[in-house]
Amino acid sequence: MKPFNELVLENYSHPDCASLLNIMRLPREEAFRLAEELAREHPDDTAFGRFADFENYYDLRQRQDAYLHARFMQMGGRPEEEHPLSFVLEGSDYLCGWFGGGVKTILPLCDVEACHISFTIGDSGALFQRHGELEVLTVEGFRRLYEEHDGYQVLLEQAGCHYVEAQLWSDRYVR
Repeated sequence: MKPFNELVLENYSHPDCASLLNIMRLPREEAFRLAEELAREHPDDTAFGRFADFENYYDLRQRQDAYLHARFMQMGGRPEEEHPLSFVLEGSDYLCGWFGGGVKTILPLCDVEACHISFTIGDSGALFQRHGELEVLTVEGFRRLYEEHDGYQVLLEQAGCHYVEAQLWSDRYVR
């Protein structure tokens, strides 16, 4: 098992997109225009399939991000953004392919203050869509599970998920 303080976070961006951005941070009209353009220009790319029905996606993401934000604050987090940047713990070939093998940004988890990051076991969007709520973990909560299960692979298997998602609530680590 890799020591917890050596874990890394990875973010993937499609080759035709700027990295480390979140469409939900754009003004509504601009987000809808960009989503329509990306869906039209990339009809076969998995990363943009969700944009084909952006009206529903946008509403779901607004509710999901508000839920994550509120839960994280209740747990002592200090988010600096309303909408997080999504990372994956230790990377994911599954997601890298999803984003067309574009830009990969790697960030050591130990470089991020605990008050700026939360975790979900699995994709927060898919989980929220299915259940209307999420189990949000702090760094300490995730560390405890990681150590109790000798890593995170058992957690993924139990949950039937491909990866551990990390929500980065501050841009100071990536700019």
